[in-house]
Amino acid sequence: MSKFIMSFLVLGTMLFGATSEEKPQNKEMEMFQSVPMQKATILQNGETKMYCPTCGMTLPMFYKTNHAATHGDHTEQYCSLHCLVETNAENNNSLKDIKVVDTKSLKFIDAKSAHYVVGSSKKGTMSMVSKYAFEKAEDAKAFISEFGGELMNFEQTYKVASMALEGEMKMIAQKQADMAKNGEMLYNKMCKKTDKKFSSTAEAKAFIMSENLCEEMKGVQLQAVGIYLHQR
Repeated sequence: MSKFIMSFLVLGTMLFGATSEEKPQNKEMEMFQSVPMQKATILQNGETKMYCPTCGMTLPMFYKTNHAATHGDHTEQYCSLHCLVETNAENNNSLKDIKVVDTKSLKFIDAKSAHYVVGSSKKGTMSMVSKYAFEKAEDAKAFISEFGGELMNFEQTYKVASMALEGEMKMIAQKQADMAKNGEMLYNKMCKKTDKKFSSTAEAKAFIMSENLCEEMKGVQLQAVGIYLHQR
């Protein structure tokens, strides 16, 4: 069972850049993207508000790469620029009022005036190329001095994400399929059964938590079971 869990963690790290929603065991496992729940600003509403509507990832765990936008008549919050670009592409580029988290202050700022650092040594979210935003240019330059990367504006960064979207989606789809298989195993071993159908991984995760379907399940295991319930 321990080998199974370890392979699970490796798979999650390959897919998302980081995985565990639990307190890190040591410094090497800490996730740069993460903040404590109380420091995360959640702009969207509803039962699934803690999860990315595109991929289902838990938002505070990837908070420093969070983006938000107006989608129709409501606000959606995404774990990453990748998920925002994917959603925008699927909706005829209709997303408006795009915001991003300032990596330093942890506040949401206007993405179009943000200073992005693309390709630093810090891991990205849902992407092989990391993208972190700053309100102030001097903060972005200080980040580059320490962690590398290239300074870009929103338009340039969005283009980088758009060009990589197709390839990343294929990679993510394959790894999510693998996670769904593991999720099915976990579901059968650890969870109460349900016939409910889910329109998204976020909806499935919210149901698992609200109904205590899988006891104290968290992190990559919760993500995998959520993916399985959504895709089955």
